[in-house]
Amino acid sequence: MPGGERPARPGRGAGRRRLIKVGRGAMAPPFLVMDVITAANARAAALPPDAPAILRMEVGQPATGAPAGAVAAAMAALGARAPMGYTEAFGLPSLRARIARHYAQRYSLTVDPARIAVTVGASGAFPLAFLAAFDRGDRVAMAAPFYPPYANILTALGMQPVLLECGPESRFQPTIAMLEALDPLPDGLVVASPCNPAGTMLTPEELAAIARWCHAKGVRLISDEIYHGLSWGTVAESSAAAFSPSAVVVNSFSKYWSMTGWRVGWLLLPEDLVRPVECLAQNMFISAPHIAQLVAEAAMDCTIELEANKARYAASRAALLEGLPRAGFTDIAAADGAFYLWCEISRLSNDSLAFAATMLDAAGIAATPGVDFDPARGGRYLRFSYCGAPEDMAAAPARLQAWLGR
Repeated sequence: MPGGERPARPGRGAGRRRLIKVGRGAMAPPFLVMDVITAANARAAALPPDAPAILRMEVGQPATGAPAGAVAAAMAALGARAPMGYTEAFGLPSLRARIARHYAQRYSLTVDPARIAVTVGASGAFPLAFLAAFDRGDRVAMAAPFYPPYANILTALGMQPVLLECGPESRFQPTIAMLEALDPLPDGLVVASPCNPAGTMLTPEELAAIARWCHAKGVRLISDEIYHGLSWGTVAESSAAAFSPSAVVVNSFSKYWSMTGWRVGWLLLPEDLVRPVECLAQNMFISAPHIAQLVAEAAMDCTIELEANKARYAASRAALLEGLPRAGFTDIAAADGAFYLWCEISRLSNDSLAFAATMLDAAGIAATPGVDFDPARGGRYLRFSYCGAPEDMAAAPARLQAWLGR
């Protein structure tokens, strides 16, 4: 050999190609509503010019954009050519102070802005909360049906979702009796009020009892409050922060504030998780987008326009609650809040995935199959979102009636 080099001796396994590893976190199930969006987009693109439009009822994305005052703030910031670089990991101090003022105004709660972490949407808040509060292998309970990323993020992080089967008898919400029946008790509990997909809410008394039980039992409560502001008067809104010093509250500017694509939300943290979440945020996200934080702060003062948006949702809700039963959707969960109707379709089908696909192709209506929210029982359910254009929501019942021959 040139230079006196000798060939390396073959080691054990020489000649066999080692497979490149794929991590277990990559095995998280899909969020099916995103697949429905893709299918609906493809269907819409293939329609002839004179065909009726696809009615988009699959995704919880307001048809309205960010309020005008918030857009004006963005334009002013862009026009000033401000650098808009990284902010502090927990966000702009002025936005955190404004969020703290929101808690004082809406809930009569005094909140230290130091406990508020501005995040890359609620979707960015959940991994931070879960990683700070739980370890691999920890068991975290939640009602089923549930927002799919709760379980999927936990699974990707090596944690174990524990599903509590909830039905109309508990208004699709968990109870203390369900929790006490678990052996061992879970390490955490996720609640949502209003919840996605059922739109039901915990009364202030129910949320207080659950929050206090969790604190007493050493169960970390994660309270998803992203649909606050969008409730319809049947149940009062309340925040878990009012009832427990150990609860984590998640909120977002995507729903009431109509800022889905801006990707900004927040966590209200208990004292023991402030620094751990800050360190995680520094490493995982650095900060939420600077421009989005400016827009979010301005949006919080656009109440007149936001309440007008809410009135549109209320009108769509009323039209669907009246019209869907005529089309055969007679079993609908109490729609206390959010902008969803959770409909049992067992009289029509026990395969919500196939039913939703056929409904898109034959009736031109996109909705989300229930199996996305409840793998065990969701074949009997369908979720309709009514935050789209009001004229589309008003047209949906008649189109469904025609398709189903009602």
